[in-house]
This record gives sequence, structure tokens and C-alpha cells, in this order.
Amino acid sequence: MASLAEVVRGEFAQYVQSRFTTRDQWKAMHDIAHCRTETMGSVAITCDQCGAEYRLYRSCRNRSCPSCENEARHAWLEARFAEILPVEYLHVVFNVPAELNVLAQYCGESVYDAVMRAAGQAVIDVGRSKLGIQLGCQSHLQTWTQRMAYHVHVHCVVPCGGFSMDGNRWISFEPGDLPVEALSKRFRSVLHRNILAAARDGELERLPKTLSVANLLARVKPRPWRVYSKPPFGGVGRLFEYLGRYTHRVAITNDRIDSYENRRVTFRWRDYGNGNAEKTFTLGGQEFVRLFLMHVPPRGFVRIRSYGFLANRNRKQNLERARHLIGEAAPSQPREPFQPRRLCPACAQRDENSLHVVPSRLSVTPQFDLSLRPPPSEPFAA
Repeated sequence: MASLAEVVRGEFAQYVQSRFTTRDQWKAMHDIAHCRTETMGSVAITCDQCGAEYRLYRSCRNRSCPSCENEARHAWLEARFAEILPVEYLHVVFNVPAELNVLAQYCGESVYDAVMRAAGQAVIDVGRSKLGIQLGCQSHLQTWTQRMAYHVHVHCVVPCGGFSMDGNRWISFEPGDLPVEALSKRFRSVLHRNILAAARDGELERLPKTLSVANLLARVKPRPWRVYSKPPFGGVGRLFEYLGRYTHRVAITNDRIDSYENRRVTFRWRDYGNGNAEKTFTLGGQEFVRLFLMHVPPRGFVRIRSYGFLANRNRKQNLERARHLIGEAAPSQPREPFQPRRLCPACAQRDENSLHVVPSRLSVTPQFDLSLRPPPSEPFAA
């Protein structure tokens, strides 16, 4: 098994000499390469099992790093499980046409924001117009496929029910009652409007002068846009666990990387179009880094958002009111809180099945103290 950090340490120095990188991409690679090494410094930790003190190298805490934020991810999952209502749920996926990928690659923050707002608005508007219900949803932006290709889409977790228009009743519906065609049309319409508004406000100025936003939108608007809406396999808990794998990281996890040899990376991916068969894919190291960097989010961009009655401002009160109207007086019992175990190397070796963190013995020679190359005179997608 290999890790993303190994690939980065072997490839990124050459990569930045020949290709332009944004500050966010450069910082992500710098942090990942030095995560849990002597370069990051260390802290004294007491072993939970034997009480011995040992040194633990600090993590980089970069949200693109597959080795970090494990505890934060578990905390996020616990919060989501505590909010689950005693109703069925839908997994709705809004796919952005591939022709619009170029807009996101040049102007990621503005386009991602437009896409997320369009997906959330589509769920709320269709619920109101077709079902007469005030719906709620939680949306998750993703930009990758299993093979790390660039594919902008939004996962939405939608309870099969909502408040009546006067807010005094809870109205449930069957999973098939939320019309996919109406979702597709509304998503297309709102995203079209959002992108044009961003262009008018000057948020897409980095696009090449030869690229016309109006022409791109005119090309994709007449076609049906792909929207998926089904009950999650295994229940909403399994769906949150799936989404949780990428709430605090992007594109790929370390356990999917099989090897990094002769500057080639082999990783596993799941072919959902072929019975979920697991396959392997091999790329050159430079191409692997290029694909990964395409998915590094802009600094500060919020990739998880809530809409409708699940919006952050009134979510707690609305969930309490929903449980009361559904007939459940108290929230469902939360799962046992995640408790990470800090084990020294000796105890970790004896306790192979436990979750533990051990110090890395790798000393990394800094190789990224390079001044950032200035952006090209004509902007292009990284």
C-alpha cells in the first residue's frame, strides 16, 4: 500500500516547475507532503493503554489531506445521525453537464456556489410547487468520479416529508412522489440564471475572451439534465457514512492507493455501471497529481450546505417541531460517541484491530520552498 503523501513527495517538486498551480493547490500539496512528519513538529502524548509517553507528529489539518480530520469527520457524522427523522429519505444527485466544467475550472468558487444554490433551490421549489410541502435538504458538492475525472455534481439528502405551507402539520410523501423531471428542469433554470448573474457581476472575468458564457448555456439548455432520485441503499445512515468519507477530504483516500512504483500510481476504483465491480487504474505520477489538484476546493469554500427547514439558522427548532408533529417526542438515541485511541507504537503493534495513531518515523527534507510562479498573462484552467 502507498499513500497520497508518498506520491506528492515524489512528484510535486517537478510538477510545480512545469505547470501553474494556484495558491490553494500549492498549499494543499505542501501540507500533504509534510503531514505527520518531523517538519510539522511533534507533541507529547500519553498512551491510553500502557500510560507511556511518546512523541506524535502533528497533522497538517488541510481539508484536502486524506490522513487528517478523522475525528472531525466522526463528529460530523454523530451530529447528522442525531438529526435523522423517523421518515424515509431520498438521495438526490444533480449532475452538471460536462460542457460547463470549463467554467468551474477557471472560476471555481463562483460556479460551485451557483451550482450548490441551484440544487438546493430546485428541491425547495419543486417541493412547494408539486407537493405543497416545505422541504429541507442537506447538499454536498463533489467534483470527482471514482477515477478522479472532473465531474461537478451535488448530493442532496432529502427527508420524505416536510411542513405544510402554514407550518402546522407534517406531510409525508412516498419516495417516488418527488418528480425527477421537474427537479431537472428547475435545476437547469436556476443554474442558468445564477451563472448569468455571476457573469454580469464580473465574477467570471478569468474566463478566456474567446469563451462565451451565453453560447455555452445555449448549447446545454435544450437537453435534459441528469438528476438521480432514489431511496439510499441501506438507509440514510449508510448514505451519511458514504458522504462522510469526503466531507473532510477530496477525490481519493489512502486505502484506495495500491502502489507507487517507477513514478506510476495504481489505485482501485468501483465501476458503478458494471455491477459495482472493483477495478484498478494506473496513471503516471504527474498525471495523478494533476487530476488530484483539479479537486482542491477554493480556500474557505463551504462544500456542505443546508436548505429549507434544515437551514442552519432554525434547524434545531425545526427538527424538534418536526419530531413533535410526526409523533416522536424525543430525538433518536445517538450512537456511541467516537473515541479515538492514542496508542504508543508498541501497544499499537499488539492491538492491530483498534483505531490508533502512531508517530511517523519519516523525516522529510523540505523541497517546496519555491516562490509561486506568477499566473500566465492569459488565464487558463489549472
